Amino acid sequence: MSRSKTPNKTSLFRLQGTDGIRREVALQSRFPKWSPQQVFLRYSIITEEFMERYVYAHVRLTLKNKSKDTENAFVIGWDPRDPKRHFTNAVIRGVRKAGASAWVIGTMPTPMVPMFVQMKNAAGGFMVTASHNPQDQNGIKVFLAYRGLKLLPENDIALTRAVLKQGSLKNKRFQGKLVDFRKEALTLCERFHRSPLNSWAEADTFTNIILVVDPARGALAKIAAKVFRKAGFKEVHEVNARQDGNVNHLSGVADLEGTPLISADMIEAGGRFACHKAPLKLFELGRKHRAKIRKGTLRVAGAVFDADGDRFFRLEYDPFKDRLLVLSGDETAFLQAKFLITKYPDRHLANSYIHTVESDLNTGVSAEAIGLERGLSPVGDKWILWKIAVMSSLSRARILTQQAKFQGTQQDQKEIKSVLAQWKRADKKNALDMPALQGLDRELDRLEKRLPALDPAFKIENGIPLAVGSEETGHNITTGHLEVRPGVYSTVHCGNGLKSALNTFAATEYLFKKTPAKRYFAQLEKPFTPGFKGTFYAYYIDQPDFYVDSVIWKKIKNLLTRYARANGYLVKQSVFSADPDMLYLALTHAKKNRPGAIFVRNSGTENKISINLRGGRGDKKFLCGVGEEGIRLLMQLMKDAHHPLYKVEQDLLDKMNSRPLEAGKAGPDPAPRVLMEMGKQGLVAFSKAGWRLTPRGTWYLKHSMGSTE
Repeated sequence: MSRSKTPNKTSLFRLQGTDGIRREVALQSRFPKWSPQQVFLRYSIITEEFMERYVYAHVRLTLKNKSKDTENAFVIGWDPRDPKRHFTNAVIRGVRKAGASAWVIGTMPTPMVPMFVQMKNAAGGFMVTASHNPQDQNGIKVFLAYRGLKLLPENDIALTRAVLKQGSLKNKRFQGKLVDFRKEALTLCERFHRSPLNSWAEADTFTNIILVVDPARGALAKIAAKVFRKAGFKEVHEVNARQDGNVNHLSGVADLEGTPLISADMIEAGGRFACHKAPLKLFELGRKHRAKIRKGTLRVAGAVFDADGDRFFRLEYDPFKDRLLVLSGDETAFLQAKFLITKYPDRHLANSYIHTVESDLNTGVSAEAIGLERGLSPVGDKWILWKIAVMSSLSRARILTQQAKFQGTQQDQKEIKSVLAQWKRADKKNALDMPALQGLDRELDRLEKRLPALDPAFKIENGIPLAVGSEETGHNITTGHLEVRPGVYSTVHCGNGLKSALNTFAATEYLFKKTPAKRYFAQLEKPFTPGFKGTFYAYYIDQPDFYVDSVIWKKIKNLLTRYARANGYLVKQSVFSADPDMLYLALTHAKKNRPGAIFVRNSGTENKISINLRGGRGDKKFLCGVGEEGIRLLMQLMKDAHHPLYKVEQDLLDKMNSRPLEAGKAGPDPAPRVLMEMGKQGLVAFSKAGWRLTPRGTWYLKHSMGSTE
C-alpha cells in the first residue's frame, strides 16, 4: 500500500504499490466476518473476491471514459502460480460482470498482455501475477489501452476509491463474453520475438552458444526454449519448466539478486545454490566443454527469468576460474546500449539511456561516455515507460512539424506548433494526468491523418530517441515493433525478458566475437567500470508508517544526513514527483567531488523497506557504515510484531542463538522462505556449519527480546 504526500487524507490513499497490487493470498471463506476490502487492509491478504471487485471497479471506470474506437473487451493473462484457477477465474468474472468481454490468453508472459491489447485494440488488460515473489503470493498488473501503459498515481487513487466502495458482486450477472485467444497470442509471441525488427541476431549469431533456460516454473516455460531453438542456439537445455504452481522456488531471478558471481563452493552440498538446477546444469556443461570455452570456440550461458517473464538475468560459465558470472539488468542494459551505439551510431548518438535510482550510478555515467544521454527515473518500469511515452509523442510532433513545412498548410503548421508546445510543457512539469496527455496524443493522430502518410521504414528509422530503459532487477526496455495489420507497425515498450535475452546475447556476440577468451570474460564481468552498490532490507514491517514527513521518515532523514555530513559529504534532498514518499539524498564528497546517493523507500511489491547505497568504490566503507546505522533504526521503529512471519523469524533467531542451524533444518513452510529473507536482511549468513547469526542478527535478537544494548 502507498500513501501520498498527506497520508491523513484518505482521498490520497492508494491500495497499489510500485506495480499494481501484490500480497499473500487466501480464499475469502477463511474470513466469514470480514469483507474482501477489510481482509486486504487488516491482514494484507488478497482473496479471490477482492480480485473480482478490484477488476470490476477498474473496468467500470474505464468503460465510462474509453475511446469510441476501442473494443469493449479486456485482455487477461496469468502466470501458473494458481493451478486451481481461484484467482484467475475471479478476474474473468470481474471483467464480464462489469460489462466487458474477457479476451483470455491464459498462461503467457506479461509483455504479451499490453501487446495483445494494442494488437486487438482492446480497452485494457490484466496480468494475474506476483512476478518474482514467492508462490504463496499473487496480484494484478493493470495495463491501459493508451500505449499499453500502467496505472499512474492519479489512476491508482481513483481506482482505490472505487474499490473501497464496491459492494458484493455475487448476484451480478455476466454481461460480457468469454473468448479464448491463447493460440493467437502464442503465434504473436513467437512472431514478434523472431522478427528482425525486434531481434538483433543474424542467421548464425548463436551457433556457438549452449544455453540453459530457467523460466522459474513460470509463464515462459516451453515458450522461451522454443524461441531460442528457432533462433539457432547450438543446444538449448530447459530446467524448472514444470508449471505446477511452485513458481520461483529455487529458480528464477529473485535468488540471484545481489549476487555477481556463483563460485564452485556455492553449488556444493549445503551451499546457497546447491539445489538450484540452472547453476548446477551450467557448471556441468561448462566443465564438460571447458577446453573449447577456453579456446573461445564455444560458450555455455544461461537465460534466467521470473514467473511472469518480464525480467531477465544472464549467467555465463567462466572456465578460467570455474565460476558463473551473473549479469543483472544493469550489465545487460549497458551491453545492449553499447551494441546500438557501436553498430548504429548515426541513429542512436545522443539517444536516451534511462535507468532507475536502483541502478549502479556508474551505468549512467558510462552510458554518457559512449555518447548517450542519461535519464534517471524512480523505481518501477512504469516510470521508464512513462518517460518513453512522452519522448514518443514529442518525436511524433517534431516529425509532423517538419512534414507540415513541406506538405502542409499554414494552418497545419500553426496547429502542430501549438500541440508541440503543450507536450513540451507537460514534459517539463512531469505531468502525470493521463487523460490530458492522451488527448494531446489524439490531436497528433488527427493531424497525422491530414498529412500524407509516411513510409513505415521512415517511421522506424526516425522514431523514438531511445537506446535502452533499464532496471537493475532485470526489466530492460528497447523499442519493439508490433505488426498490427499487414505492413502497419506500432511501437511497443514493455519490460520483456525474452526480447532482452535474445538481444543481450546478440549484443555480446557482435561486440566480442573476435575477443580472446580471457579478455571476453573480463569484459563480460565488468562491461562498465562499476561503482559501489549496496542494499539493506528490513522485512515484516508496518509499511504505512513510512511516508514523506512522517515521524519515522524524519528520523531516518536526520540520521543519514548527520552521518553523511560528519564524514565529509555534502547532502541535498531530491524529490521525485512520481514517488514522493521516497527519501532520496544526493551526496557529493566535499574534497573529491565524487557523487553518491542514499535512498530509502518502501517496496511496492513485498512487505519490506530498503536503504539503498550508491557511489564510487571509495565510498564503500562510509556507505556501509551509514547503511548499518540506518537499517538498525528502521528495524527498531518499523518491525511489525503482529505480522505472521515475524514470529517465524523470531523462532529461527532463537534456534541460532546457541548454535548454527543446519541446512534443510529450518522447518516446514514458511520457515525456509523466512530463512532466505533473513539472509537478505543480513541477520544470518551461511557457513559450513550451517546458518549462523551475523553481528546484525545478534544485535537484532537482543533488541527484539527487549534488551537495551
